[in-house]
Amino acid sequence: MPSYQAPLRDMRFVMDEMFDYPAHYASLPNGEDASPDVVSAILEEGARFAREVLLPLNQSGDEEGCLLEGGEVKAPKGFKEAYQQYVEGGWPSLAADPEQGGQGLPPSLAMMLSEMICATNLAWGMYPGLSHGAADALRHHGTEEQKAAYLTKLVEGVWTGTMCLTEPHCGTDLGLIKTRAVPVAGDAYAITGTKIFISAGEHNLAENIVHLVLAKLPDAPEGSKGISLFVVPKFLPDADGNPGERNGVTCGSLEHKMGIHGNATCVMNFDGATGYLVGPPNKGLACMFTMMNAARLGVGIQGLGLIEASFQNSLSYARDRLQMRGLSGKQAPEKTADPIIVHPDVRRMLLTQKAFAEGGRMLVLYTAQMLDVVEHGQAGEERDRAETLLGLLTPVVKAFLTEVGFESTNEGVQIYGGHGFIKEWGMEQLVRDARITRLYEGTTGIQALDLLGRKVLMSQGESLKVFTKEIHKFCKAEADNPDLKEFVEPLAKLNAEWGELTMGVGMKAMQDREEVGAASVDYLMYTGYVTLAYLFARAAKQASVSLAGEDKAFYAAKLNTARFYFQRLLPRTKAHAEMIQSGAGSLMAMSSEDFGLGFEI
Repeated sequence: MPSYQAPLRDMRFVMDEMFDYPAHYASLPNGEDASPDVVSAILEEGARFAREVLLPLNQSGDEEGCLLEGGEVKAPKGFKEAYQQYVEGGWPSLAADPEQGGQGLPPSLAMMLSEMICATNLAWGMYPGLSHGAADALRHHGTEEQKAAYLTKLVEGVWTGTMCLTEPHCGTDLGLIKTRAVPVAGDAYAITGTKIFISAGEHNLAENIVHLVLAKLPDAPEGSKGISLFVVPKFLPDADGNPGERNGVTCGSLEHKMGIHGNATCVMNFDGATGYLVGPPNKGLACMFTMMNAARLGVGIQGLGLIEASFQNSLSYARDRLQMRGLSGKQAPEKTADPIIVHPDVRRMLLTQKAFAEGGRMLVLYTAQMLDVVEHGQAGEERDRAETLLGLLTPVVKAFLTEVGFESTNEGVQIYGGHGFIKEWGMEQLVRDARITRLYEGTTGIQALDLLGRKVLMSQGESLKVFTKEIHKFCKAEADNPDLKEFVEPLAKLNAEWGELTMGVGMKAMQDREEVGAASVDYLMYTGYVTLAYLFARAAKQASVSLAGEDKAFYAAKLNTARFYFQRLLPRTKAHAEMIQSGAGSLMAMSSEDFGLGFEI
């Protein structure tokens, strides 16, 4: 079974030394509750829960999977008991509003707990993870009656939530949905339709499941402008707010999946189920985006957690596994062969994992600060800036971290060699689990279109300028710092090139909109690499200052990892830049019927 220790030292470096989280928390309304002692206690206890409760269930949950019997789904053995411990520990309410029974702590703190959960048992973590998004959507768009009926239960964790979007005939294009909502008595609607790929759609962990469902009213406009959002519980609340009559929603089947076997991914049938409108009619997609944006950040954290898990186990294996001698001679002469960690190519893979884990953590915690300000900060210039950066970086967190997460877990299998391909070591499960993260909550291609098309070009580049100006100021301030020259000079050049690439795509897109789609994924990956370069440069600055004090090995390793990132990973931007500039011509030249097979299919 794979092992795991929460990377608390690195978390504290990023939170306390790089981004000054103590001062950040103190600046938030009621931020005094997130004191350093409280934060430390939460991280320590969260690490223990993830390691001792969730990790032992990860492989067994993958092997056992979920079972559907008589319309009821049973999660793998131990999942329900672990969930009860999670609820009893108060974890679901960590960052929720005290008015709904929450503890009122900043969202960023819950995101650190989420990394630990995802690293130890991604499938289990999806059950409570989706509930947070459902609660957010109801908090922002629900009526007072809906909040009273559902929100406190979701916050407490005694009920869980889902988001029901996709249907058999449509994925991302939600304007094609066929699920219908017909008005009945009072403010109720009869919801009829089928949804697929519904994570945690049916299970035995909680006493009720609250579905947020996209459907169309009888007089709805065509396309995405005619979508409404409804809350549809598994059990209708009775007069006391407890689960009452069974609603007309059932699990038709469980999907047979590549990974995340421990999570129930369901086909959900709504047969005249009673639902209630959330938000204005025909504005359901806008309401659902509250939940979807939270989910996208959550999926990025899933990528980060899997990178960290794969790295830790790869490192442990590479230190122990004996194979050949080092190219420069015996490195462990007392042994029959040298540990594989002495070999340059194994080090390349390990350092790739390490750089993406540490860089991803910096990206998540940088973005998390913006989320804290947006959710809890006072209206004004600082909040506006945070909202802009959060919008810009959310698709990067989601897509970039899941892309490099899949790469990193694959490298983990490679480091193990043939043993990585064998189930008992657990590395192949990380690859299978990581693969879905590039797909759900919007594929990498969809996130890339959101970044380049909506966030950057539709704002005339203004959202990007907010971020590139910050990078420019950092580079200018550190231009004469000899300790940072190797980081600042390439970063400054890339930051300038970033603007030029953006302008180039924008000019081409004025003549041909296909240019946006052709450039978008490379643009997102370029954005991710440059963003991590900025964060590693800041980490290098902090580490170079701290080298004079204690814990020199940690800071030296941080500098070396930054150096590796700049020398061995950041050059990938050159290829992405060339592909961005190559345009849409070769992609769009052939018709869909003429792909050169030479035979009919």
